[in-house]
Amino acid sequence: MKLKLATVAAVVLGLMASAAFAQTKETLTIDLPNDAATLDPHLQWNTDSYTVYRNIFDNLLTRDTSGKIVPQIATEWKYDGDKTIIFKIRDDVTFQDGSKLTAEDVAFSMNRIIDPALKSPQLSQFDQIEKAEVVDPTTVKVTTKSPYPALLAQLVKLSIVPKSYVEKVGDQDFNLKPMGSGPYKMVEWKKGIQTELEANDKYWRGNPPFKKVVFRAVPDVSTRIADLKTGKADLIREVPPDQASAIESDSNTKLLAGETERVGYLYINAEAGPTKDVRVRQAIAYAIDKQGLVDALLEGYGKPVNVVGAEPIFGYTDAVEGYPFDPEKAAQLIKEAGAEGATVEFLTSPSYPRALVEAIQQMVNEVGLNVTISSSDQATFLKRRQGDAENAGGMAFGAWSCACQDADGIIFPLFRSGSIWAKYKNEKYDALVDEARIILDEQKRKELYAQAYEILREDVPGLGLYQVYALYGVSKNLQWQPTANEAMFVMDMSWQQ
Repeated sequence: MKLKLATVAAVVLGLMASAAFAQTKETLTIDLPNDAATLDPHLQWNTDSYTVYRNIFDNLLTRDTSGKIVPQIATEWKYDGDKTIIFKIRDDVTFQDGSKLTAEDVAFSMNRIIDPALKSPQLSQFDQIEKAEVVDPTTVKVTTKSPYPALLAQLVKLSIVPKSYVEKVGDQDFNLKPMGSGPYKMVEWKKGIQTELEANDKYWRGNPPFKKVVFRAVPDVSTRIADLKTGKADLIREVPPDQASAIESDSNTKLLAGETERVGYLYINAEAGPTKDVRVRQAIAYAIDKQGLVDALLEGYGKPVNVVGAEPIFGYTDAVEGYPFDPEKAAQLIKEAGAEGATVEFLTSPSYPRALVEAIQQMVNEVGLNVTISSSDQATFLKRRQGDAENAGGMAFGAWSCACQDADGIIFPLFRSGSIWAKYKNEKYDALVDEARIILDEQKRKELYAQAYEILREDVPGLGLYQVYALYGVSKNLQWQPTANEAMFVMDMSWQQ
């Protein structure tokens, strides 16, 4: 009898131990460098914004951990000629208010983001879509203006929004109180402080791993790291390379690192101020020691590049000659341009590493310019950076990712004239990138992008600095694998005691 009782007790204790090991954490807290700029997924496409809103919405397509494009709201697709693609839509998905997601919502989402009236910063990445039409409740026909080889890669980013809700509340209120079909729904957005989400218990893919997720805006790096170490935060983004060892050496935390498709680059205004002179822009390129930046400030967590692009991207080339670090040549060009002592405004925000911005400032100052740093919150930074050339500063650091792994999503929006990001115009360049986005021949596309990159090298409206390695600090209990496109889907995370 005693033996039986001991056996039962052992089983009970074993079950209790297993339950404790598998116990779920109710609230996941994530520290971000900045608050979201917008929560309408058809507006800003910056990391702090989409880190939050991609958990509220589902996308038409997505990528698996290997980077392959796979279904999400669309179950399958097929081409009907070079300019038409037919998508079949899931019929078992509901929005968070209980209404059914249908082809009407998918078509509305596409037509909304390409509507010039919305003024979406993402427009240039979707503007090859001519229209989306409903065929039946589970079928959408998409027509492009011309053959568009990057269409599926771009549609990975298309969040599906509820047509009736958006039309009812309007664009402004939809941004403040977004509602989608994703695993988490909005509870409260305290601007500048935090965004709180709660699990959608009717999510079509199953129960989300945490009942609540809180995204906090914590611009100070040391505070983010302290939050992680003390358990106030479970995941932090943008760990500075010089702080990586501090996280690795702590028994309660771990560092997650990986190469990404993101490229660190320097925007240089080619339409206003001293940098309107190409000699000044070339001087800036010669003034910057890329390898020095990677070694000293990134501690090896990065790889210098000669173009605005990185290896995971279709169209990337290593054949374009980069600018060597040559401060004497830079100073000579500044003198030839009559720009000695000219003031160049350097825009930045807490989203970007201050030490790196200051290092670039010092390098450029040493060759004869007077670079002044203007820092603002991310929303203000984006408004200026995307605004008219006269108010867009002379330089700005950026870390660009289109999450599409195609040059069309990088150098087209950044430098094609007419884009809100471009402060530059070159008709030959425009013709090359225009052609590259309308032909299906992959080899020809690569040749066109190689020519486009050569023009960018000569004109320097921007300078590729390095391929970004994403660094995250996480609790030892959080299970998650970062991907090259930097998606932070909470649905892919879990907690183990």
